[in-house]
Amino acid sequence: MTRRLLLSYLALTLVVLVALEVPLGILNSHNQRQDLRTKVEHDALAAGSLSEDALEHGRAHDAQVLAAVSRYAEATDSRLVIVDRSGRVIADSARGENEFERVQGLSLTTPIVSNGRLLGSVRITYPTAPTDRHIYRYWLALAAVAAIVLAAAAIVGLLLSRSLVRPLRRVEKAAERIGEGDLDSRAPEQEGPEEVRRLARTLNETAAKLEALLTSQQEFVADASHQLRTPLTALRLRLENLERDVAPDGRESLAAAVAETERLTRLVSELLALAHAQEDVEPASLLDLTALAAARADAWSALGDEREVSIDTGGTAVVAWAAAGRAEQVLDNLLANALEASPQGAGIHVTTMRRDGWAELHVVDEGPGLTAERRARAFDRFWRAGQGEGSGLGLTIARRLVAVDEGEIELLPADTGGVDAVVRLRAP
Repeated sequence: MTRRLLLSYLALTLVVLVALEVPLGILNSHNQRQDLRTKVEHDALAAGSLSEDALEHGRAHDAQVLAAVSRYAEATDSRLVIVDRSGRVIADSARGENEFERVQGLSLTTPIVSNGRLLGSVRITYPTAPTDRHIYRYWLALAAVAAIVLAAAAIVGLLLSRSLVRPLRRVEKAAERIGEGDLDSRAPEQEGPEEVRRLARTLNETAAKLEALLTSQQEFVADASHQLRTPLTALRLRLENLERDVAPDGRESLAAAVAETERLTRLVSELLALAHAQEDVEPASLLDLTALAAARADAWSALGDEREVSIDTGGTAVVAWAAAGRAEQVLDNLLANALEASPQGAGIHVTTMRRDGWAELHVVDEGPGLTAERRARAFDRFWRAGQGEGSGLGLTIARRLVAVDEGEIELLPADTGGVDAVVRLRAP
């Protein structure tokens, strides 16, 4: 935008300069040539008056006339010829047979008349080179003035365009930060012209409203989840206490009710975790991703042994920029999904590596796997691959946590037939 504004200023300045200087140069050229012609006519009249007496008395090659003609020719570098009415040369400033060819320029012939009688004529060939040089220098002066004015206009235009564009760029940067999730970012409202200030105020008002809406939504989810946990826990305990008083044929329904209560409790817990993930402010730091993977695999190994599923780790030592709490929660979620998908006797492989500037964490299971469409939908809220115990929020929470650390997560098909859950974090 700065370049376009600067070019518009220069184009306008150039149009004004052309409109002013071209007519001025043409007028100067016309005036210079007109002044030259007037001067030559005046010199011709003066030479005719000087030679009038010699022509009237028939004195050819009059010494006074010859001296005057010679002085004039030397002073002006021109040729002056005086002839009588019969064409006889009275005086000629030429100093050689090629003198006429040497003098190139304006030629003017004026008759010499006395008392109504034609006595002869004066012919002057005046060089125009000095006048042409003067006109050329004048055009050069106009061009120099134009160059100086254009340079000044470029400097002033650059300052003006920057003063206009700088606030716009700051508003643009603020909009980018808001779009990236930094709702605390604001554009400067006291810089630039009034239009830019209004734009900044509108953007800030929009960001404030958006922040208020998101905060309200997060608070509602967190408050609702927190408030629901206690009654759901109490309900589950009451249902379990009813087991002694329920007839054998009703215990199946009671067990189903208890299971549904537990599922609702897990759903509320994960909604609360999602709300906390959206407001997570734990700063990222250098994290030993390999050590974290080994620690979490060891923590989940007891549940894996119970389900007859092995969990092993491998790969190369890798560090990444991430918050330990967020990375741990993401890995726990992926291991839980892998355990749920793995049949008895299968294995889960957790590996770390560095690739293309990323620190990668892979959690590979040997389950039935997912189609490309189901892998893409796996990160949608409340979507589940089957009828398992999950709420459908685990991967949504994981993606949110990874995004806070400026990483990415995706599900890929594994060589084992299962799913390869890949987490990519910034590597130092």
